[in-house]
Amino acid sequence: MAVLHSAPKYASNDGVLDTLSQALGDHLERAHEEHGEILLRVKRDRLEDALRILRDDHAYQQLMEIAGVDYPSRPERFEVVYMLLSVTKNHRIMVKCTAAEDTPVPTATTLWPNAGWLEREVFDMYGVLFAGNTDLRRILTDYGFEGHPFRKDFPLTGYTELRYSEDEKRVVYEPVELAQDLRQFDFMSPWEGADYVLPGDEKADTPPVDDPKTTEKPSDTGAGAKTDEEAAEQVSKGAPAEEDTAIDSEAPEPTEDRPDEPARKGKTSGTKSATQVDKGDEN
Repeated sequence: MAVLHSAPKYASNDGVLDTLSQALGDHLERAHEEHGEILLRVKRDRLEDALRILRDDHAYQQLMEIAGVDYPSRPERFEVVYMLLSVTKNHRIMVKCTAAEDTPVPTATTLWPNAGWLEREVFDMYGVLFAGNTDLRRILTDYGFEGHPFRKDFPLTGYTELRYSEDEKRVVYEPVELAQDLRQFDFMSPWEGADYVLPGDEKADTPPVDDPKTTEKPSDTGAGAKTDEEAAEQVSKGAPAEEDTAIDSEAPEPTEDRPDEPARKGKTSGTKSATQVDKGDEN
């Protein structure tokens, strides 16, 4: 049995921009469509009223996310972005407002309870203040953390580092000490090239060879039939290892299975054979 939904499978932006712009009225600073999304920039002091209108009158029931953006060169360097979803319309919009370090943004916790944690994240990462949030404290960084990591002017290495001290048997915090400055990067364009000589490029200044050496006949390389014949000969010819070692002769019989043999002539040994030992014992 198929279940029918009131929300369309694909939502369209047709007419949405004009409808929301008219509904927000003087709360709105700018409204436009970009990359297939509706963007509404509202006045900071009217933010809570604008969000309430979008939730109650236009069915944008869910607050999906609150994000921060940092533009250090602007008078109000921060943008706070609210991403709203209409479950019944299957449609999303983005609401923006600007803020500075000392200009609080009205809290959205009066409209959506989940805004509490989202605002704490923006506060932690960017330092944006939210007026009316009764629990505005850090949520991602450690206790006593200094600065806000997502600001463009925040150093890549931070201000402090932590390590475990074997002497004190605890984790200690210390100022960051680096052997080199990690913020010096050379964003060299591969088409323009560097103003200095890169390692290995000094060889490029070597003048070209006027008369390159070529091998036009086998004698220039030392190859040929004579060389092949010499290579075919045994390199270690005449060495003791190349002499006859009776490898092809039959293996000797085990001593316990063959009859007694007289001692070889001229053989000297510090031990007696088994037969001699037996005869000596008889005597």
